[in-house]
Amino acid sequence: MQFDMRSLPMATRYKIVNSTITPRPIAWITTKSEAGVVNAAPYSFFNCVGTEPPLVALGLLKEPVSRGLKNTASNIIATGEFVVNLVCEDDAEKMNHCSVDAPADVSEIDYAGIETAPSVLIAPPLIASSPVSFECRKVAAMDIGTMQTVIIGEIVMAHIRDEFITDRERVYFDTPAMKLIGRTHGSGWYVRNGDSFQMDRPGYDPARLTGKE
Repeated sequence: MQFDMRSLPMATRYKIVNSTITPRPIAWITTKSEAGVVNAAPYSFFNCVGTEPPLVALGLLKEPVSRGLKNTASNIIATGEFVVNLVCEDDAEKMNHCSVDAPADVSEIDYAGIETAPSVLIAPPLIASSPVSFECRKVAAMDIGTMQTVIIGEIVMAHIRDEFITDRERVYFDTPAMKLIGRTHGSGWYVRNGDSFQMDRPGYDPARLTGKE
């Protein structure tokens, strides 16, 4: 079956993308408003897009009725700073509480009972229980269409909790032990990062073109 994405309503396009591009890592984003309110919100339209410089991309959907910016996008555009905290299974419930539509003057940090730690280079705090946190500065903010803002951010400081570092000199991490979770299809579905397999990247073999392997 084919779906012409150019002619479908936004809700249908969302279902198609949301149900097929999985699993998606979750950016549990902390920001700080100009008034000093710390906001925490999870977004799964998120990934890394480069390492020179190290860049992340966020797809921040707008309010469906007013089409205005949500708190996370407003704060990033106003201050240019945010933290991407990755989500472990133990934090799933607190992360989920941060997805509520809280008023702008209410901090989800207080609402969900989240412990924070100071960042090194920017104002928004880290989520202390997160296995990995990235301090980021905004590179670009683009309104593409009427319902979304795309943020490109540069990672300026990375925090990895000590218990997940297996070799500091060679920068080896015990990623499975982080028990990171991701978003999958539909409403409220998540995946554990526990089932994996490994394949070595092969070298080029011209014999494959002739079938003489």
